[in-house]
Amino acid sequence: MSEELYIAGSCNIGTREIMRRRIVALSGLLFAVITASIVLAQDSTRSTRWAVFLPLLVAAIGWIQSRRKFCLAYGLAGTFNFGRMGDIKRVNDPVSRNADRKTALTILLQSLGLAFALTLVFYFLPI
Repeated sequence: MSEELYIAGSCNIGTREIMRRRIVALSGLLFAVITASIVLAQDSTRSTRWAVFLPLLVAAIGWIQSRRKFCLAYGLAGTFNFGRMGDIKRVNDPVSRNADRKTALTILLQSLGLAFALTLVFYFLPI
C-alpha cells in the first residue's frame, strides 16, 4: 500500500497498524480487569480503585485509534504508515501536519474522558 491512502486528519494507519491498536486496547482492558479484581479482592480503600485509570487509558487510546484508523503518536510526529510495521513515512505538507496534530489531540482528549468516566463508574460501584 502507498501514500495515496493517507488522508490528513482522518486516516494515517493501515490494516496491520489497526490490528496492533486492537491488541493494545484488549491488553489494556485485560490489565484493567486484573487490576480491578486485585483491588476488590484485597478489600483496599476506595481511593485504590483509581489504579484502574492507567490501564483503562491504554485500552481507550488503543480502541479509539483502531476505530478512527488514526495513530495518535504518528499524528503528533507528522508521520503515517500503510505498509509493513515500521515503514513510517513523513507528512510533508504543513497543513496536513496541523490537521493530524488536531486529530491526535482530539483522540487523546476522548481517551482521557473515556478512561476517567469508566474509572469513576468503578470508583462509585457499591461493592
